[in-house]
Amino acid sequence: MNLAAANNESLAEFSNVLIYSAMAVYTLAFLAHIAEWTFGSRSKVGRTAAALTADGASTAPKVRVARKGGGTAVLERPKVVTRSSAGARDVPDGPGAAGGDQQGDMYGRIAVSLTALAFLVEAAGVVTRAVSVQRAPWGNMYEFSTAFSTVAVGAYLGFLLARKNVRWIGLPLVTTVLLDLGIAVTWLYTESDQLVPALHSYWLWIHVSTAIFCGAVFYLGAVATLLYLFRDSYENKLANGGDPGSFARSVLERLPAAASLDKFAYRINAAIFPLWTFTIIAGAIWAGDAWGRYWGWDAKEVWSFITWVAYAAYLHARATAGWKGRKAAYIGLIAFACFLFNYYGVNLFVNSLHGYAGV
Repeated sequence: MNLAAANNESLAEFSNVLIYSAMAVYTLAFLAHIAEWTFGSRSKVGRTAAALTADGASTAPKVRVARKGGGTAVLERPKVVTRSSAGARDVPDGPGAAGGDQQGDMYGRIAVSLTALAFLVEAAGVVTRAVSVQRAPWGNMYEFSTAFSTVAVGAYLGFLLARKNVRWIGLPLVTTVLLDLGIAVTWLYTESDQLVPALHSYWLWIHVSTAIFCGAVFYLGAVATLLYLFRDSYENKLANGGDPGSFARSVLERLPAAASLDKFAYRINAAIFPLWTFTIIAGAIWAGDAWGRYWGWDAKEVWSFITWVAYAAYLHARATAGWKGRKAAYIGLIAFACFLFNYYGVNLFVNSLHGYAGV
């Protein structure tokens, strides 16, 4: 073994150490997120604040304005209410996972800090893997999984940096990332190696990177859609005079309003859909370069197109009277399920030209 090969093998091993280290930090972040929800749910202060907000009591700061003829008047800032479609409920967003409690908020900030640290460690592992193989670090399912979870967490942190109210994604995101990495390091792990000649193309960087980014952002939209369905059922029950259980109140009353979750999911899916379209087009161009045909009805190609049709149906449903809300949300979840099957199902259970890179 020459020196270069030995160095690459050492880098690959170091990459594995970084991925395992990231999993350890994600575990701490998971526990901190659990503490945020737990201490927030036990907070009398948080519950009181949520109740006052729901009853319409104003907790907003006052604004002083000049009056004609001299003097000032003290006015309240208007209460921010998320409005959905005509005839729908007008419900304010919940106080967040911390429940308005300082102790819960402290655990939430610790959780976000640990998530950011784990993201940096995992990203370093992905980059180190790329250096060890001297190519794009997504040539097999193990590498795709680590890159996918890195991008998903990066997108979440990006929303937080943009001061978007998305901290409620933290717990389901970290849970999913731990599951994704656990599957990657146990069942999907593949030793670092060079790819077959057909994959040595700049399209590997373009096509697969956009697929990873689209899937990661579609995941955030799917989480928001699923939580929307729970929150919408909760609001419907309250509106009809029902009495949800204590656990449902503890969790769902702190989420954003159903209209806010629905809007967030729609904007994400609508924004990323053109990039998914480009991903399919880029894949077809690469197929023409590698195999001499742009479309061959390969399983991966077919399910990529099915995923595109499903998301197109979701966006169309959102623009169609009578198909907004829960009906459109179901289509959105089906679309993401198509993406997951395209990734796991096709690669593991279906013979495909895209499977020759190895698991």
